[in-house]
Amino acid sequence: MYLFDNPSYLYLALIIPIVIIINWLYMAWRNKIQRSFSNYKLLDQISPNRSNFKLNLKLILELFIILFLCIALANPKIGTELKSINREGVDIVFAIDVSKSMLAEDIAPNRLVRSKRIISEIINSLSSDRVGIVAYAAQAIPQVPLTTDFASVKNFLQIIDTDMLSSQGTSIDSALNLSVNFFDQNSDTNRVLILISDGEDHDDIPDSLIKLISENNINLITIGIGQEAGTTIPIKIDGTIDSYKKDSNGDVVITKRNSDILLKIASASKGEYIDGNNTEDALELVKTKLDKIDKSEFESSQFVEYKQQFQIFILLSLLFIISDIFIFQTKTKWIQNLNLFNENKD
Repeated sequence: MYLFDNPSYLYLALIIPIVIIINWLYMAWRNKIQRSFSNYKLLDQISPNRSNFKLNLKLILELFIILFLCIALANPKIGTELKSINREGVDIVFAIDVSKSMLAEDIAPNRLVRSKRIISEIINSLSSDRVGIVAYAAQAIPQVPLTTDFASVKNFLQIIDTDMLSSQGTSIDSALNLSVNFFDQNSDTNRVLILISDGEDHDDIPDSLIKLISENNINLITIGIGQEAGTTIPIKIDGTIDSYKKDSNGDVVITKRNSDILLKIASASKGEYIDGNNTEDALELVKTKLDKIDKSEFESSQFVEYKQQFQIFILLSLLFIISDIFIFQTKTKWIQNLNLFNENKD
């Protein structure tokens, strides 16, 4: 079996018949000019060492050089070989808060958009890791299972918004519980859970859940989004602020970041809390944390691949080029001395 990586380069071999035609026309013109000045016998006396055979031989060599170079450029693959690919990395689950408080614009453009931007930039810095996404408000729902298809993950990330869950609030314990079970329980790959939230509407996390995180060897990173001072939650219609979110008493809601709960969760599970308001600093801290975590093999696959054989044709071209350089257009004296065809008469 064989195939070509770039078969279009084979069309360059059409130069060969063009070269042959040009050479034939040149030789015909040359012979015509020579006959206009003298006959063949006189030419043999004037230049007894000229060799028509070597002229034709050099042409053949040059044609083979062109042919082999065209084949080399097409990158022929002949024969097969079995190759293995081992993927190493960590499993990373992003738990993103999609409660209405994430629409607050104390962090431009708003808390949710900033959260998605952080996740996207973290994914851009990864190589062979697997990532998944969980969205949560008053309850948590899976969005993207663990995968190495970063493009698909980022596409799903763009469509995440605060309208995807009807029940509102911020149930971090629900997000943590789902995220823990989101990892591949049959894999020994190191695990990282990155929880992004403003921490609002939550004061405590059950000790059993913190223990579950530790028992599953999950490296927890919590990222806080929003200002401690608090701000209103705009309600927009066609991109324009129509009003602000109000509570059941008709008072305008003020949403504040609860860094304490996020810090408490991280500390209790021996994780790390990061202030996400400064995106660049947050990304740098996350990358540093991920770099310290050992990569584990989570996937091994084998596939059959054709062997590249372009090197053979390059070597053949080089050999013919060298031969062409050292072949002169005159007769070889030592062959003449052999008198193989009884050409030399006493």
